[in-house]
Amino acid sequence: MNFSGLIQNFGPLTITGLTQGAIIALFALGYTLVYGVLRLINFAHSEVFLLGTYAALISWGWFGLDQNSATPSVGAVLGYLVLGLVAAIIISGLTALTVELVAYRPLRKRNAPPLAFLITAIGASLVISEVVGVVTHRGPRGVPPLIQPKAVITIGNMEITNLQILIIVLALVMMFLLDRFINGSRLGRGIRAVAQNPDSAALMGVNKSRVIALVFLIGGLMAGVAAVMYDLKVGVTKFDAGFLLGIEAFTAAVLGGIGNLRGALLGGLLLGLVQNYAAGLFGTEWLHAVGFVALVLILLFRPTGLLGESLGRARA
Repeated sequence: MNFSGLIQNFGPLTITGLTQGAIIALFALGYTLVYGVLRLINFAHSEVFLLGTYAALISWGWFGLDQNSATPSVGAVLGYLVLGLVAAIIISGLTALTVELVAYRPLRKRNAPPLAFLITAIGASLVISEVVGVVTHRGPRGVPPLIQPKAVITIGNMEITNLQILIIVLALVMMFLLDRFINGSRLGRGIRAVAQNPDSAALMGVNKSRVIALVFLIGGLMAGVAAVMYDLKVGVTKFDAGFLLGIEAFTAAVLGGIGNLRGALLGGLLLGLVQNYAAGLFGTEWLHAVGFVALVLILLFRPTGLLGESLGRARA
């Protein structure tokens, strides 16, 4: 264990962890929204994120960003960023809606047991991942860095780059907008009503099927934004890129309190920090293993998470 290395690199590990945690937090929102309403773990959500990463990279390639491109100007970067966000949220949102319509809605109509939903979720995840693998020949796809990281703030040996600030701020803004939508809009009240008591909500005129479709759509939109953030940070994706990050996002949702939107943000940021601190202490090969260990410990000692449930509290 390298305690001296952890202490010396505490600042850089912290900002790196927050950046990674911001991506995980937005990814985790899809899990926590669906679970809060349906008591269903949508394991196909990792592929919703995966297709978003491809959508952004492909759209950038179509508009001239490739390995031979010169460094884009500030205006071009903003254009590419908006283009990538639009492409990713459209594809991820449509994918999430398709999964709900094709894989889950027929089971709901037949009052299938929870195990059937779980098996279907895993099956949908594998199908999408393998189809992408066949189409892409299981090879990586990437583009040159859209945003060149440049130090904006320096504190000791910690350098906070423009890219890190963008990712963290974007995650916080999206989380704030979603929180306001769920807690302050008419559609948000419908989501909370179905989460608390679907039968009473139906008696009050809430269309349960539309609410569920809306929940999947919102989760897909958040995954699309997370996918663009991932592309900006990593710059390359692959047919299985959503697998490990999906497990980490699920861990973050459980850590914060699955069904609790603010818990997903807290869980994602904490998990990103813990992973990077563990990497500094034990070595980078332990970075992903910490996510699995954290998931087991959370389920053993605090299965309701740090903040508990929110959307479905009345049904707990």
